[in-house]
Amino acid sequence: MSSSVGKTAHSPGSPMDQLAVRRANLALVLAEVRSSDTASRAAVARRTGLTRPTVSSLVNALLELGLVRETDLQQDGSVGRPGRKLELDGSTVAALGLEINSRYLAACSVDLAGRTIQERRLVHDGAGESADDTIRAVASLTAQLIEHAEHSGIRVVGAGVAVPGPVEVATGRVHAAPNLRWNDVPVADLLRAEAGLADGMSVVVDNEANLAALAEWEQAHPGVSDLMYVTGEAGMGAGIVAGGQLLRGRSGFSGELGHVQIDPAGVRCACGRTGCMETKVALPAALDLAAPDLARPAAGTADPAWGPQEQTAELARRAAAGDFRTLAGLDEIGRWLGTGLSIPVNLLNPEVVVLGGYFAAVAPYLLPAAMREMRSRVVAGDAALCRVTGSALGFTAAVRGAAGVIVKEVFADPTRVAR
Repeated sequence: MSSSVGKTAHSPGSPMDQLAVRRANLALVLAEVRSSDTASRAAVARRTGLTRPTVSSLVNALLELGLVRETDLQQDGSVGRPGRKLELDGSTVAALGLEINSRYLAACSVDLAGRTIQERRLVHDGAGESADDTIRAVASLTAQLIEHAEHSGIRVVGAGVAVPGPVEVATGRVHAAPNLRWNDVPVADLLRAEAGLADGMSVVVDNEANLAALAEWEQAHPGVSDLMYVTGEAGMGAGIVAGGQLLRGRSGFSGELGHVQIDPAGVRCACGRTGCMETKVALPAALDLAAPDLARPAAGTADPAWGPQEQTAELARRAAAGDFRTLAGLDEIGRWLGTGLSIPVNLLNPEVVVLGGYFAAVAPYLLPAAMREMRSRVVAGDAALCRVTGSALGFTAAVRGAAGVIVKEVFADPTRVAR
């Protein structure tokens, strides 16, 4: 295995070359252990082509980092001494997932096997608070999760942050988030400073729909190569997986489906334009049509803990009970949803569309009208119609995807745990 580092700034055999090769080999061995139910040192050496002494050294390093563990003896073939089975551990290493929404903040910590360590959710008026105040609130949640992990002997290696708007991922800067009233906010830098994060701790900021799409694709639809995830809460966005890769576009701003115009005679959107898709199908529009009392509670009666999840649960309850207004409103939302979805379906021809956010909870009441409208608008006819399904992760998809980005960083470079 060669290193691209050695081909540029460093001569072959230099210490930098050797470190790069070792990092790559650690990742290779860790990937083999993750993917196999019968991994042993000998089996890993055979499958990777590395020598047994090299594999033994790499396994010892992964054991020391807490990323793998050795379990009971197993026979590797019909002859020879039995070896110990290698398994993914990662129980002492954690990644944080954080989500900033216009109505709430969410956070979770997971270990490298995907097991949840802690989850937090806080009602927060992101549209009413300044960006600085919101980042301070997120930093407080971050500090609480880190403290909880460290008390349990768990090292936190990074934090992923999901934000509802176009993000310059390389710098962690939010270009614009209309529903938060943000423009050009350096989220990564602000969070690092407010939470006092160490330089070696990774902070990755990305669009919420992108992160949710990755989580849905990896956890619920791993065999699908072309998937579009659509989320609807205060706003609306889409994350697109094409050919097994997240589709970002040239500047990383793809997926703004909520700001595609579908009703020129419609109302003004938070982005300043008229008739955007999110004005017709996002949660506020659904509440206005299907349950106005939930959208505009009487003065002095609003429960501060009454957020999108609670509103959605009540909306679904009324629909299940057969409430006429709720069903009629959701049918109308479904019609507009099908109108809007026909655009990316015609352009991208995905295999599956996953409905997230509040869409997932009320999908049975949206889909009949949505599919009728899509069928009438998809140019290639039934052959181009895709499967449309509710999210398996619901409101947790974005925060899970945010944590998953950090987990992948560790699998790509296991030495970051030590740093």
